[in-house]
Amino acid sequence: MNRYPIWKNLLVLIVVLTGVFYAMPNLFDQDPSMEVAGTRRAKVDQGTVATVESALKTAGVEVKSLDFSGTKLLLRFHDPESQLRAKDVLDETLGDDFNRALTLSTDLPGWLRAINAMPMNLGLDLRGGIHVLIDVDMDAAVKQATERYSGDIRTLLRNEKLRYVTVSKDDISVSIKFRDATVRDKAVGAISNEFRELTVEAKDDIDSFFVVAKLGKTVQLEVRKFALDQNITTLRNRVNALGVAEPVIQQQGQRRIVVQLPGVQDPARIKDMLSATATLEYRLEDTEHNVEDAVAGRVPPGARLYRTRDGRPVLLKKRVIVTGDQITNASSGLDQRSGSPAVFVNLDGPGARRMRDVTSDNVGKPMAVVFIETRYEKHQDKDGKIVKRKRKVEEVISIATIQEPFGKRFQTTGLDSTEESRDLALLLRAGALAAPIEIVEERTIGPSLGADNIQQGFNSVVIGLILVMIFMAIYYRVFGLVADMALVVNLLLIVAVLSMLQATLTLPGIAGIVLTVGMAVDANVLIFERIREEINNGNTPQASIHAGYAKALSTITDANITTLIAAAVLFGFGTGPIKGFAVTLFIGILTSMFTAIIGTRAVVNFVYGGKRVNKLSI
Repeated sequence: MNRYPIWKNLLVLIVVLTGVFYAMPNLFDQDPSMEVAGTRRAKVDQGTVATVESALKTAGVEVKSLDFSGTKLLLRFHDPESQLRAKDVLDETLGDDFNRALTLSTDLPGWLRAINAMPMNLGLDLRGGIHVLIDVDMDAAVKQATERYSGDIRTLLRNEKLRYVTVSKDDISVSIKFRDATVRDKAVGAISNEFRELTVEAKDDIDSFFVVAKLGKTVQLEVRKFALDQNITTLRNRVNALGVAEPVIQQQGQRRIVVQLPGVQDPARIKDMLSATATLEYRLEDTEHNVEDAVAGRVPPGARLYRTRDGRPVLLKKRVIVTGDQITNASSGLDQRSGSPAVFVNLDGPGARRMRDVTSDNVGKPMAVVFIETRYEKHQDKDGKIVKRKRKVEEVISIATIQEPFGKRFQTTGLDSTEESRDLALLLRAGALAAPIEIVEERTIGPSLGADNIQQGFNSVVIGLILVMIFMAIYYRVFGLVADMALVVNLLLIVAVLSMLQATLTLPGIAGIVLTVGMAVDANVLIFERIREEINNGNTPQASIHAGYAKALSTITDANITTLIAAAVLFGFGTGPIKGFAVTLFIGILTSMFTAIIGTRAVVNFVYGGKRVNKLSI
């Protein structure tokens, strides 16, 4: 009696061993490190590795280890001073062609890396850095959309030769005044056909006739969502250029964006990043003149010399077809005819008409996409002071041949991979902020405070664990020791699951672990008290063990399900720290049910199962 089948014992053993292996990386020290990654201008290769090694060796910077994964280069250092010196050296050596991110990296054995065992990430409150809460002006985004529709409607009416008196607008609608009802009725049909997403209706007044085109709730929601998504993408691209490892940029609520930059201690740099502007231009390539002559200084009239991100010179015509302000959306996909990667772009009304006119006259000729960004960089003046300078960067990110005339929606082909098409689509959408933003909250957390939080959180877990283990051992004796063993394994499994999911541990997350430590023994208390009752009722020890686990199961399940529901609600409706608490609480409840019910039963079966027992130490 009270014997598990072999498969169930093996299951418990496999789960525990898996927990040990995946929690183990968190025991290794984290080295100050730097991650060097390529950009669209350059890729990390063996030549880059040799350049980095030579530059650091010349500068006398000692490197603990160097790992090249094929696409990224990870440098580990013995101390933070060497890390910062290496960054200064590589800033001068590599320039802007590569992204360099300062981070912490664990020097794990090869066999742990082989099973993809990695330590869990530390949140901002444990590691230090900057937290910025940004509010997106959604009303301004809707107003901009209304302004855009107002201009498109004016152009449409002029093209259709429908004379109007005035065009006025408010926040969500455009009103057009006519003198003649017949013209007004024609305008209603023209506007309804061209802008099917708008609600168009006719209104009459004394000697005046009006058409009111209104942005419905669905259109407003789409405009707001697009503005928020585009702003998030724009900020993510700009943050990546800051050289920050593991940045967090995510939506919070309906109109706010959270930006968390671990390890960054300069708030002014964040404001510089937010104040930068970017846009796009579509231009025709000048194929009539020689680009080598332009490189030599003989640029022909009506043309301008640009360079691609890999440094190749390109001669483009000065005349701009459309700009990024006229792009309403962009997405990646596959060309239906060739199956090659493509980017699909949507333009507004004026941009679509301009694009159709130009492409109709230039089929078979190449067209380029120019990315223009204003960057704020720090320089040292002659007096030794650090000053900020504004620099305009113009780069050709794509060149494709015009296959046929197109207007409002078209595709850009000639890309090397689907990954490049996704990057280009993001770049097209993130050329500029879609709506004004405002920083409503800004916090800087120092690394020393983060270290204190880690130490205090660790102490709270250890103290809580020890106190609970002492109580259980004294009160339930051998069974209490079994519960203590399950408690330790439960804590091990929580850490392992967080590491496997690569979740971010925050201070509220540690609070969730501390709470779980106290709650984890609840199930064992219910089981052990039930066993005591069975013994007091005169049942044999073996029958009492069996009845204790069987009869307490429904109570344990009910209690833990209600806690799981509460954790799920906290995760669904909470933000930031609340989510961190909910995640660790949810994982802790699941692991505690496994260890308290299945794990302790396996140990109790091993100690007492299949034996003649006269008395239980409980």
